[in-house]
Amino acid sequence: MRTSNVFFFLFVFGSSIVFSQDKKLTNELIHGSGPFTTRSPANVRWIQGGKSFSYQETDPETPAVRLRVHSVSSGRDEVILDTKALTSGDKPFSFSGYQWSPDEKSILFTTAPPARQYFSRAMPSGPLFLYDLAHKTLRKVTDGGERVYNQKFSPDGKLIGYVRENNIYVLDIASGRESRMTQDGALSVINGKFDWVYEEEFGIRDGWRWSGDGKQIAFWQLDEERVPQFNMINHGSLRSDLMPMKYPKAGDPNSVVRIGVVDLATNRTVWQDIGNSADQYIPRIQWMPGTGRLAITRLNRLQNRVELLSADITSGQTKPFFSETEKTWIDIHDDLTFLKRGDAFLWTSDRDGYSHIYLFGMDGNLKNQITRGAWEVINVVHVDEQGGRIFFMAGEKSIFERHLYVVGMDGKGFKRITPGNFSYSVNLSPDGNHFIGTFSTATTPPKTALFSTTGKLIRMLEENSSVPLSEYTFGSFEFFKFSTSDGVPLNGWMIKPPDFNPAKKYPVLMYVYGGPGSQTVVNAWGGSRYLWHQMLAQEGYIVVSVDNRGTGMRGKEFKSITYRNLGKWEVNDQIEAAKHLRTLPYIDGTRIGIWGWSYGGYMASLSLLVGTDVFKAAVAVAPVTDWKFYDTIYTERFMQRPEDNESGYRESAPITHAAKLKGKLLLVHGTTDDNVHWQNALQLADALQKAGKQFETLYYVNKNHGISGGNTRVHLHDRMTQFLNESLREH
Repeated sequence: MRTSNVFFFLFVFGSSIVFSQDKKLTNELIHGSGPFTTRSPANVRWIQGGKSFSYQETDPETPAVRLRVHSVSSGRDEVILDTKALTSGDKPFSFSGYQWSPDEKSILFTTAPPARQYFSRAMPSGPLFLYDLAHKTLRKVTDGGERVYNQKFSPDGKLIGYVRENNIYVLDIASGRESRMTQDGALSVINGKFDWVYEEEFGIRDGWRWSGDGKQIAFWQLDEERVPQFNMINHGSLRSDLMPMKYPKAGDPNSVVRIGVVDLATNRTVWQDIGNSADQYIPRIQWMPGTGRLAITRLNRLQNRVELLSADITSGQTKPFFSETEKTWIDIHDDLTFLKRGDAFLWTSDRDGYSHIYLFGMDGNLKNQITRGAWEVINVVHVDEQGGRIFFMAGEKSIFERHLYVVGMDGKGFKRITPGNFSYSVNLSPDGNHFIGTFSTATTPPKTALFSTTGKLIRMLEENSSVPLSEYTFGSFEFFKFSTSDGVPLNGWMIKPPDFNPAKKYPVLMYVYGGPGSQTVVNAWGGSRYLWHQMLAQEGYIVVSVDNRGTGMRGKEFKSITYRNLGKWEVNDQIEAAKHLRTLPYIDGTRIGIWGWSYGGYMASLSLLVGTDVFKAAVAVAPVTDWKFYDTIYTERFMQRPEDNESGYRESAPITHAAKLKGKLLLVHGTTDDNVHWQNALQLADALQKAGKQFETLYYVNKNHGISGGNTRVHLHDRMTQFLNESLREH
């Protein structure tokens, strides 16, 4: 961590920046062991009520991991633990994560789990260790024979709870006695954690919650018995062993969900009444402060009606106290805050067309709309009930940037806190007085600083000044707008070659993601992808990205137009963008390509097939090629079930349009992709072959959706670069 008293804002939005040096970027430099890796404080935890924070640091010279504490007031930064000085048995100790006990006298460390294949987004741990700061002693508290998940201290710090082998356990720290709180965990019955689709699509990992007094545990139970199995194959084994996983594809049965509350004293579980339907979702639960009641969020399978239930944990009886219904879909979020005074709660909704914060009474009636305007609240960061303040992230200043704001509970005192023309991510202190902000622009790598919530810079924490951008020849980056033929304004960015000559004609590569609520046109550092685009600009390409209809930050109507017709308007707008580019005098309209990954791979392949007279080539990495192959929660949110929308599924599938292929296609996939299954690429390949179409494939053995590890990314980008040169460059 580097500290400095200098704070330099570089305004780049809407401008062009050209670096004057003549070094050339390469895929090895960008995706290999090059110099462009950025740093920031890792695993930050606020302590002492917000007066200090801890963070994790890896020694670049050795495998040692250190834990440091930084004082907000003095700036003093000291090591409180260095694993070089610790051992576990006869081995050096190392940790992957940590959490403080409530009294901050001890630290619970997670460690690397046993190395085995598993299909989970939750991060498992090997043995758990407890470190006593006063005595500087390390104690192993679990044996690590199996993976441990979702470990955390009880509110009084006397117990540690965790999930092992699909059951919830509680460990008494003083005695070392372990108690099993659930008894029925099995291969298909999961307590305290989630199945693949909940983790992936509801963004939730931790499946249990301590009550405020630590006497009960509320938890999810998911029964996967009826979920169909999908078999992947380990092609690295002698006999190509099966790798089965439970994966509900669109229209399939989901896991049956129950919510239980187990009493630690009696070990008795009371199942809460969430209704009789086995075909629904429970994406969130939380304890209501000071009441001993549990709030349960219930979502119907079509995901267009959400209800909040209040549960009496002793009887299991529940009653709805709030609901919202949409014509399209409802996005699940974490912006539900019950006020401690007990008469109201905060909730984020796009009921007025944009995402905003509302105050509701416990009877479900609206008390006050707190924020309003033609801009989007992204998420609530912190609620200071005593001070009457709400801190939140939003795109009010610009839809291309992310900033921290504050507003009073009454809607007054609205203020942007974060300075400059940047995109921020923030970590706010529990007292609401300070935050750690990481900020960047599209052309400048992220910096991290400590701020007060008045917006004042306290000190720089990481400047990433060693990232050598100024040594390389970069093309200009600029934002632009254009309107489609039906009058819809769309936003884009463009990178031009460093030696751009407006009298010349250049090939174009368009980068697309385009999925619901997403955004690629942002004023934020794009990392290795941005650098690769700059490398292509050095080779004479113009690189462009456009946010089509269906993307985020422009309100509900703009986003939800794609409902039941994924791909239709998104591809229409990418074609419109390409047609707009063809009107520019320096664009060669006969040499326009498009590429994307995941949803972007879907968009790239479908755009090439539908826009046969516009796009000459496409690179589709890990694409969905028919929505019937993707999971229930994501797909049905936007498309409903296959039986409800046959024509929508048919027209949205690249497979349907395979016979239209005229341009060149590179189809890329990892063979053990547990997200978008390799099946998608194989089915498109089959459809193209049956249609007599020639194309290219690139498959990575036993690689997942990220297609990484070893030299994989260098190899992939070398081939992508070569393919584009073969397809779009003049020969």
